[in-house]
This record gives sequence, C-alpha cells and structure tokens, in this order.
Amino acid sequence: MALAADDMRTTSAAWERFAAGAESVDGVRPEILMSWYRCREEYEVDPRLDRAPPAAEVGAHSIDHDVVYAELGGMAASAAREVDGLNGVVTVADGDGRILATWGSRRILHQAADSNLAPWSTWSEWASGTNGMGTALESHRPVLVRGPEHWCQGFQGWVCAGVAVRDVVTHEPLAVLNVSCWKSSPADAVLPWLGTVAAATEAKLRKRAHHSGTLLAAALADLRVAPGTPLAAVDLAGNVVLANSEAAVLMGTPADQPAYAPAHRFTPQLSALPVLVRRAAERAGKDPDWTGSTQVHVPFLDLTVPVVVRPAFTGTHLIGMLLAFGSAAGSGCDQPAGYLVPAATTGPLPSRVVGLRDDRWVLLDPREIRYAEADHNTVWLTTDQGRLMAATRGLDRLEQQLEDKGFLRVHRRFLVNLGRVREVEQGFKGALFLATDARSRETVPVSRRHASQLRQAFGL
Repeated sequence: MALAADDMRTTSAAWERFAAGAESVDGVRPEILMSWYRCREEYEVDPRLDRAPPAAEVGAHSIDHDVVYAELGGMAASAAREVDGLNGVVTVADGDGRILATWGSRRILHQAADSNLAPWSTWSEWASGTNGMGTALESHRPVLVRGPEHWCQGFQGWVCAGVAVRDVVTHEPLAVLNVSCWKSSPADAVLPWLGTVAAATEAKLRKRAHHSGTLLAAALADLRVAPGTPLAAVDLAGNVVLANSEAAVLMGTPADQPAYAPAHRFTPQLSALPVLVRRAAERAGKDPDWTGSTQVHVPFLDLTVPVVVRPAFTGTHLIGMLLAFGSAAGSGCDQPAGYLVPAATTGPLPSRVVGLRDDRWVLLDPREIRYAEADHNTVWLTTDQGRLMAATRGLDRLEQQLEDKGFLRVHRRFLVNLGRVREVEQGFKGALFLATDARSRETVPVSRRHASQLRQAFGL
C-alpha cells in the first residue's frame, strides 16, 4: 500500500504543480486527481491547511444512523487493537465527515490531535481536502489516500483508508469508517476488510428497508379515497414500491406489483418526483401530521395532474410517501397544511423566503435579499431587514428556490442577487468581488469556476 520513494517524489511534484494552478498533471491516480480538482475548483480548500476545522453542531438523525454508528463503532474498537502497533488510529465519522469517535493508543491519538484527527472535527473533502474519510464519502467503494496524495500539505504524513456506508434507498452516505497510520501503511488486508464491513452493515439496512417496503404497501391499501383514484407508494428516493393500475399509467411503471426490496423498486417516468419527495420529507420531518398538494407534469401523456402527498411513518421513522393523483386539496384526503412546488414543475416558485430572527419568522421578498452565505448547512441572509438565518437548510436548496428570481451562485458559499450588485471589482490575478451595498462596501467573492458565468450575466 505504501508509495515507493520514486512514486512519492512524483506525486509530491505533481501536487506542487497542481496546487500552483496547473490544469493537468501526470503520475497521479485518477480518483486522487478527481478529488484534487474538487478540492481546488469546487470546494476551494486551502492546500496549506494543517488542521481540520471544527465540526458544526449535529442535528437530529434517524435510527438508521444510530444502528450504523453502533455497528461501525464495534468494528472500529476491535480493529484498534490491530493498528495500535502500526502507529494507527481508527475513526468513525458521520455522513458529513464529522468525526464521532477515535480508537488507538494514547501516543498516536495525541499525534492525531495535532491535525484535529479527533472528535468534533470535520474531515469532509470540502472542509479538509482529499483524505480517507472525505474522499470515501464521495466514492462508492473503499479508498486509499497515501502521503502526498492528501490535498492539504499538513496531512501528508498520514496514510488513510476509508469506506462509506450508504443508505440503501437514497444512496446518501450515513457514516464512514477509516484507518489512518502515521508515516506507515496499513496492512494490505485493510481495504478488503473495510469493504466487507460496509457490505455487512448495508445488508442489515436492506433487511430493514424491505420491511419498510411492506409497511408502505400496507399503508397504501389502508388509504381511504374515492374508487378509481390513482394511488402510489414511493420511497424516500422517489422510487415506486406499489402503484395501482390508474397510477401506473401516469408513472410508467408496472401496476399492482409490490416491490418491497430497494433493488426491485421501479423508477417512475416523472422527473419531478424525486425533488417533490425530498421537499415533502423536509416538511414531514418538522410536522408529522403535514400533508401537501401540488401538480406534476406527465411528459409521455403531455398532461399536468394534481397530486396529494401524504407522509408514511413507522413509529417516528419516515419511510416514504403516499400519492393520490387527480385529487384536489381536500378531496379524498385531509386538507393539506402546505403546498409543494417541485423544481421541475411549471408552476411558480414561492414568492417569499423565510428568515429567522430570534423567535420570529420574517417573510422576505427575494428582492430584499442582497446575498446568501453558507456556513455548512446553515444559510445566512444579508437583507434590507438585517442579517437573518434562512429557514431553508443548505445553499443548494435555497438556490433551487430562487433559481428564477435573478440569483446566481458565484462561489460554493455565496449566492448573490444580481439585481442588487452595484459594482464589480477586480482583485489580484483577476479575482472578482461584487459590491452589493455601496454605503457599507460589503463584498462577495467570485470563485474562478463561476467568473465566466458572472461575466456573461453582466455582459462583461
């Protein structure tokens, strides 16, 4: 697993050139080079970083996460005895790369703490560059990151092997198991062992997901609606577990054929459905009694049909959505408490953005927002009413909400209202900054990868 001396020098030289701005380098594994591109162009991680940043506060998570954490924690504690003599530590991190626990000798844990390779630190790629945990979260197989393959120079004394455990329905990462050795390499058996642990953990999740599929189908059968109503049960990825004959015509899937196992579920021919389900899940997570309605376009029939969306739970665990097509709000289902607008539909997007000030909700016209700034999943709005926390979690989601309101993503952390830009400033080596308020001289940086799109938007 170790890099030979010649390979070490080749990789180090390639890293120096790439970190200095070279568009392409030779002698680097494709998966590592792809990670370097993400770190430099998309995440803009400082290659001179020598300590991982602190983790943001962890929000609520599902029981699946708890099961995975417990499973990986037991494996990690057992493996720690093996890596103790190899100057190694074993870590378990969550799906955002936040370390939850570490195992190893006191001496090597102290060494790891110098780089913040410890709990309450974040090792996602966007925070800490190419590394065993962060790069595993971007991959669907075990990964190995050796010495100078780390994007951040301060971490190049480590050799890391990691694997992510993913939700078997949505394929989003739930957790990551990692082995890191200081100036030495883990045994050749580590990568296969990581793959085996991840496969065994995901097998348990598949059994649970199969059971959830049977519960979804049963919930659909219990739904009280008018005869002939098109009905379907979908999982949290928007895949169909069961659809009656009327709904199958709209969704382009088999009728009355339950697909309990995740691998057997049907992909509907409705491009808006995954976005609709994701937004419905966000609402249901805040209010389990919520139901909603919207319209979806059926492309192969060239129809736009209304649909009522009702969340399905087992206990407090959300397992999917029940859909009733062709139903207006209140006909056949309870009056909805909210209105869903999937990004792919032709209907108008919400005309208000919700911000939080202390214990009050502030309803903002998008024109009042000068720019939005992301701090991990928290989004801060700089507005005419002051700086507010957005109710929407994640800058990507806010960008979708405001995509036809004159907003443009100019940086991985910034979304700017083009209508509020007063000046475009040029900085060192062609860097661009946007001034949104000439009085306070507040500025927003523009990353290199977004500069051409901004110039095109302003005709520069």
